[in-house]
Amino acid sequence: MQIDVISSVNEARTEDFLRKTVIVIDVLRATSTIITAFDHGCEEIVPAETVGEAKALQQEGDLLGGERFCRKIMGFQLGNSPLEYMSPVIGGKRIILTTTNGTKAVRRAQKAENILIGSFLNGRACAEKASTFHRDVVLLCAGTNSQFSLEDGLAAGYIAEHLIKLKQDAEMNDFGRAMIASFKQEAGDLKGALSHSVNGKKLCRIGFDEDVNYCAKMDLTDTVPVWNGHSLHVSMPTARSKTIALS
Repeated sequence: MQIDVISSVNEARTEDFLRKTVIVIDVLRATSTIITAFDHGCEEIVPAETVGEAKALQQEGDLLGGERFCRKIMGFQLGNSPLEYMSPVIGGKRIILTTTNGTKAVRRAQKAENILIGSFLNGRACAEKASTFHRDVVLLCAGTNSQFSLEDGLAAGYIAEHLIKLKQDAEMNDFGRAMIASFKQEAGDLKGALSHSVNGKKLCRIGFDEDVNYCAKMDLTDTVPVWNGHSLHVSMPTARSKTIALS
């Protein structure tokens, strides 16, 4: 197995994904939000690149979720805070989601054979799920405005470390090895690492420090959202759906 970590959407090419399993990572906050939504009863999530596309895709009963410049989009029922998606209002709902970086990364990976959604919240389970497809794996860091984001790289390192344990003969690109080393260095205080990242500091400044703390939690769930060609779903009902205490 070949394991490659790509630093941002801007660095990704279509040929990087062909016949491979792609894990999309946007820790702050899109992929953490998607995972949380499914853990709390959401039925389906449709990623949209633009606000206009999201509105056009909405059908009766759907919820609109997303952000621009870290803020909820005017007229949308939900933003991009994972804490909002712990509400019973999302139970059984289809959500049309558009974010600045994360949903764009999902759409960019469309040529992959499999697309999974990963973050710290499901890192171990995501690695295990990816290994079952027996394909080379690409960990795609969404980044921020086409630039690398530390939190995505650290989560990629965490998931890649699990993949290597599962596939001990795996080969890895240099950036992936650097991210594993970075994760090991920061693992003792992930909340601190995320809080001091560029995105973490921005979110804390505008009142989303609880989001940052939550997104730094590791392996809270076995839920791994998967792209089915039309939308994101989970293959079976979540076994450990729960309200997660914030600390």
